[in-house]
Amino acid sequence: MNQINHKIGFIGAGNMAGAMIGAIIRAGLAPAENIMISDPSSAARTQIQASWGVIAAKDNAQLVSGSGMVVFAVKPQIIDEVLKQLSLAGAFDLCPARRLFISIAAGIPMARLEAVIYEKKTESEKKQMPVLRVMPNTPALAGAGMSGLCANEFAKPDDLNSVRTILEAMGKARVVKEDQMDAVTALSGSGPAYAFYLLEAMVEAGRRLDLSAEDSTELAQSAISGAMALIRSQNMDPETLRKNVTSPGGTTEAAISVLDKHQVKQTLISAVMAAAKRSRQLSRTQNDL
Repeated sequence: MNQINHKIGFIGAGNMAGAMIGAIIRAGLAPAENIMISDPSSAARTQIQASWGVIAAKDNAQLVSGSGMVVFAVKPQIIDEVLKQLSLAGAFDLCPARRLFISIAAGIPMARLEAVIYEKKTESEKKQMPVLRVMPNTPALAGAGMSGLCANEFAKPDDLNSVRTILEAMGKARVVKEDQMDAVTALSGSGPAYAFYLLEAMVEAGRRLDLSAEDSTELAQSAISGAMALIRSQNMDPETLRKNVTSPGGTTEAAISVLDKHQVKQTLISAVMAAAKRSRQLSRTQNDL
């Protein structure tokens, strides 16, 4: 992978920031001394520093001024306040070098960042400050993430490639249009939770069938991971594979019949749609956060 040639700053030192920092350093994209973090929690800062040897900024404004790539790794509930404080500190005043602003706050559209970052900026100034939005998911913590990525009109192909390089160091990434990000959030952002939910149910069923907790967990986990491995190796769609293993009058058919009777597929579809709806709500207003 190509190296990132500018300093990278993370506002927020939580799990996802840690995953991204770890991926950057392990992949050799940037040395630890080129990565800066800020977080109100001294414990969070200390943990990231101890793990990766990165630099802690005095405050958010110092981090922005010293970084060519700024990642807002904060919860959506507080990003508006973070942006406001940075604006009051003059952190978005034009700097000589190009600077990327990247948000991984779920449901927050680029327009919310642009409204603050681009306040009183000329078109030529805005071109030096492209805004990008990323929707990662928690498997990134294990190097198996899937991220959606979009960028505003001022981002160049090289900007997208730089961010995509980081995301692919912790899994996969797809560039999408911003109006598709609610779907990305609902499907892959929240998607691991749906898998965990299914796994919970399978483990509980095994326990009710008198398997030990250890056996039930291992069998259920192996079934899920094995199914995904089979999809990848066979290059077939899940519906075809499901039909292939559902023999008439067999045990799998008995299980699928119960799932169909209770409209589990439609319920899961409705759940994903509800997640997308909530993502749209978060993008429109901060009053219900």
